[in-house]
Amino acid sequence: MRSVRVRFAPSPTGELHIGGARTALFNYLFARAQKGTFILRIDDTDLERSRPEYTEGLLNSMRWLSLDWDEGPYFQSRRLEEYNREAARLLEEKKAYHCYCTPEELAAGREQARKAGKPYLYPGTCRNLSREKARAHLAAGRSAVIRLRTPDHGETVVRDLIRGEIRFNNSDLDDFIIIKSNGLPTYNFASVVDDTQMQITDVIRAEEHLSNTPRQQLCIEALGYEQPRYAHVPMILAPDRSKLSKRHGAISVEEFRSRGYLPEALINYIALLGWSPGEEEIVPLSKMVSLFSLDRVSKTAAIYDTTKLTWMNGYYLREAPLDRIATEALPFFEARGLLKAPLEKEEEDYFKKVIATVRDRVKTLVELAEASTYFYQEISSYDPKGVEKHFCKEGSADLLRRAAELLRNVEPFDLDTVETAYRDLSKELGVSTGRLIHSTRLAISGRTMGPGLFEIIILLGRDKTVSRLEKAALWIEEL
Repeated sequence: MRSVRVRFAPSPTGELHIGGARTALFNYLFARAQKGTFILRIDDTDLERSRPEYTEGLLNSMRWLSLDWDEGPYFQSRRLEEYNREAARLLEEKKAYHCYCTPEELAAGREQARKAGKPYLYPGTCRNLSREKARAHLAAGRSAVIRLRTPDHGETVVRDLIRGEIRFNNSDLDDFIIIKSNGLPTYNFASVVDDTQMQITDVIRAEEHLSNTPRQQLCIEALGYEQPRYAHVPMILAPDRSKLSKRHGAISVEEFRSRGYLPEALINYIALLGWSPGEEEIVPLSKMVSLFSLDRVSKTAAIYDTTKLTWMNGYYLREAPLDRIATEALPFFEARGLLKAPLEKEEEDYFKKVIATVRDRVKTLVELAEASTYFYQEISSYDPKGVEKHFCKEGSADLLRRAAELLRNVEPFDLDTVETAYRDLSKELGVSTGRLIHSTRLAISGRTMGPGLFEIIILLGRDKTVSRLEKAALWIEEL
């Protein structure tokens, strides 16, 4: 048996979206599980829409997701001679022919088919064109495309590894274009030439490409190549089961990255869009390799649900090594003006302490930075609902001043001692510990929720905590 060789072949006409990332992931996992080769190919023959920045973005997204390829990237735009050489061979073998039909003539045929309520199929006008007629067309300035001569009868059978056997009537497949009038190959033809020359054994791709497969198989048959195996993975639909689009929120890898998601969470999430590893939901990439098989890929559409992704991201945010999260989080802290890289040793140590304190209660790196602002910036406002609940009670200012006095003098200034002193103070004052704790939290963070109060106090330090308590007491009195 041939060694497994698979490819991911995105077009650089936009950012890598989650559907494309999932296709890349399934190819990667299949190659690794089969001890095969994962190839990256850039299908950039759409010269009008392809952009170098999109190519670089695709490569960066792949690297960020840790989907390392073994060969490539290969670029179709650098392989035009190969496509033209193979097309010329098909012309010589009478398996393809030049077509001189004008856009106007083809449009008229489509309109006629539309009125008849039938799909348009090219009628083979130029299939048996005489040399004289061809020369006349050329003399008249008509440009030519190259069409594949397809069978009029019989069936083309696609034996899909996920969907089973699918039959297509050849009478529904016209003589389709393989080389356009500008000399560039069509998608179906370029893919076939590349897949065969790169010795691709398995083509794993999205379900929407299934309709291309019979045409590609006919191209392979005409060229005399060995057919690869095909596997078409299910579509990803929006929660309302409509086609996924930007109106449903972030759909590109780069968008998720900019919103503070970790690559391992995104990989874990998209793996479960159409593939089942069993009972587990948290499955690291390394473990996926040992579990992955096409037998576990569903035939039915997967439903996109960012709630589950965000939950997964929170899990990985809590479980990942602190140094790793610090590296990922730093740009988000910089974006909020909290820090500026490179960090001094003291800054870095404090930064990691802040992350360790906050990360259990947030789900993205954006939330992590937002939830950490009061460790770096002075309090400019207090949560309005918190003010009504905790600051508007009689004696609130005095309560905060007593807390400030306590913290100014407590020794040693550590977690256990501060907590014990706080509980003793609440008894002394005859108030609930909860009232003292909630009022203090609002005073020193501006918020009603967050990490443990005593962790916040120790991390802020004695001076900053006391200052904020006194400032809040004054604010209450002025209110």
